[in-house]
Amino acid sequence: MDYRRLWCKGGTYFFTVNLQQRHNNHLLTEHIDLLRHAVRQVKDAHPFIIHAWVILPEHMHCIIELPEGDANFALRWRLIKLIFSRALPATESRCSSRQKRKERGIWQRRYWEHLIRDQTDFNAHMDYVHFNPVKHGWVHQVSDWPYSTFHLLVKQGVYSADWAGGGNDGLYSD
Repeated sequence: MDYRRLWCKGGTYFFTVNLQQRHNNHLLTEHIDLLRHAVRQVKDAHPFIIHAWVILPEHMHCIIELPEGDANFALRWRLIKLIFSRALPATESRCSSRQKRKERGIWQRRYWEHLIRDQTDFNAHMDYVHFNPVKHGWVHQVSDWPYSTFHLLVKQGVYSADWAGGGNDGLYSD
């Protein structure tokens, strides 16, 4: 398959990254400290700004901004996945193609990325990231999900603590 990626130096991107096996898989939240360590290690070596991040049991969403002159988000994701995977025991099942390539069976090979176009697009994706645990039925209120930048953004005054997402109570008012 020919994937077309939009490489924008200094761009702000929305990402969705999934585990290979999503059904009844809580790997990301069960090993949240390993994932945080992997992100921190990659961020230290290859800087980026985190605008939003939510970790669900089997997938995650984030909005990150790359440094001016740098468009290499693929390197960052490869390293985050690699560091996290290497920290886990190799107990997952792997198909023959993954065995042949000596790949782990933890992550989907691909991920979804979207270059943020403008402030309206940014605002909508910020809301989407933070509302996602409610959308998937993990919690009833955004504030109840612990694995999210929502709590930091409440402290910074960006969100109100009782923000629910969607409808007319969006993150930013026009």
